[in-house]
Amino acid sequence: MNDLPVLVSFDAGVATLTLNRPETGNTINMDMAQALLQAAIRCDTDGAIRCVVLTGSGRLFCAGGDLSSFADAGTNVAAFLSQLAGTLHMAVSRLMRMRKPLVVLANGPAAGAGLSLALAGDIVLAAPNAHFTAAYGAVGLSPDGGMSWLLPRLVGMRKAQQMIISNRRVGADEAAEIGLVSHVVSAEELTSEGMKQASLLASGATGAIGAARALLLDSYGDSFEGHLDREARSISALGTTDESREGIAAFLEKRRPDFIGMQRAQTDKA
Repeated sequence: MNDLPVLVSFDAGVATLTLNRPETGNTINMDMAQALLQAAIRCDTDGAIRCVVLTGSGRLFCAGGDLSSFADAGTNVAAFLSQLAGTLHMAVSRLMRMRKPLVVLANGPAAGAGLSLALAGDIVLAAPNAHFTAAYGAVGLSPDGGMSWLLPRLVGMRKAQQMIISNRRVGADEAAEIGLVSHVVSAEELTSEGMKQASLLASGATGAIGAARALLLDSYGDSFEGHLDREARSISALGTTDESREGIAAFLEKRRPDFIGMQRAQTDKA
């Protein structure tokens, strides 16, 4: 079995990142954090990648930080945690800020930073056996990976307080009800349904999707009028792109837009 901490594969414009420490529940150590950052940078900068899928190997999606590595750091634990969290945060930021969609397949339980990674997806599909736990308070720590920013925005402050402060576990069905995940999908169909969703997104107007991702993310820090200006500037800029011209032409000609073929033609010209 491949012993790389993050497996990366590519198919038809979709990059799949698989957390690959199944013997530890895909817990995050420094090697995994660095590998995830490298993969996220590639996904962000490679124009041939049009959608990214993030999942885990084995029974768990991700059980959070590797506590044994915390203990091994001894008296240097503060510096170690700063470096580990900082590396993970650069990876999360890349995945959140890249101009292409992210699909998360929660193939099993997610805890700690694993929950944070699940929250980062635009579409999050969960297997029925998945459950979600903040877990930090149980080991005397506070959240990282963006959890304390993302969770209340997805599920509301009261439910976020229950999960983070009270360490309440949320099952897959409840996670879908409260908006923590998009859908619950059978374990047998999770990968196929996830790749179906990713293929649909990869065939779409990724430039427009990327701009929408940025607007949604920036909306939390904007005034309403300031965000109206961002929207106006964004739609104006997109109106001059080949994607927009192809999309409008396809609509008027009553055909499906071919954004992938358009990108391929641009690459051939270059």
